[in-house]
Amino acid sequence: MKIVAIIQARLGSKRLPGKVLKKINGKPLLEYQVERLSRSKYIDQIVISTTKKEQDDPIIKFCNLRSISYFRGAEHNVLSRYYETAKQFDADPIVRLTSDCPIIDPKVVDKVIETYINHNYDYVSNTLKRTFPRGMDTEVFSFYALKNAHDEANQNYEKEHVTPYIYQNPSKFTLLNVEYQTDESLHRWTVDTEEDLLLMKKINSSLYKSSQPFTLEDILSLLAKHPEWKNINAHIEQKKLGESN
Repeated sequence: MKIVAIIQARLGSKRLPGKVLKKINGKPLLEYQVERLSRSKYIDQIVISTTKKEQDDPIIKFCNLRSISYFRGAEHNVLSRYYETAKQFDADPIVRLTSDCPIIDPKVVDKVIETYINHNYDYVSNTLKRTFPRGMDTEVFSFYALKNAHDEANQNYEKEHVTPYIYQNPSKFTLLNVEYQTDESLHRWTVDTEEDLLLMKKINSSLYKSSQPFTLEDILSLLAKHPEWKNINAHIEQKKLGESN
């Protein structure tokens, strides 16, 4: 078992171009995310999966400067890119993460990984039924499931979003959801717009300490003290399956 976290990242976002390298206090969002994921008890390797487009060269520079592994593949067929990345790095299982979640809690990630390890399922996530805040999204699945999806998926949205073929076919794959103790799904802690970025700046500037990562619970406590912060991006609608970034 080699547990590899594959973070899909590109700079061609339509709503907030270059978002993954936007900076908070001089540090790119992607660096915060990698830093937090490096605290995982289970992840053996972190890989950035980006595209072959010239506009994504800054991501490669980012990786090289920090000795982070990377793979370059198709821009829009992210399923193919994920599959080729997993093959390249002998990943099994794969931890799927997106690069717009700079305050993801490594303890949440580990909870999903641990659930996968301790149960005989093809796919485990905390998104089948949302109870965690958006921005804590974690999916863990076998290379077998990824290869099957890669070989069989034929819808554009299945290729762009990587895992729909898996979780929309419960007759082919065994699925398990991890739920939070309370329903916090209304929170939006991902970055897709300037409003999202502003909220991340407020949270990160209040809680960040390089010596110890803040937790999901720390963020909830902070927002309980500043309930007006939730209104910053409350109106932002999440893209639906089939909508491009």
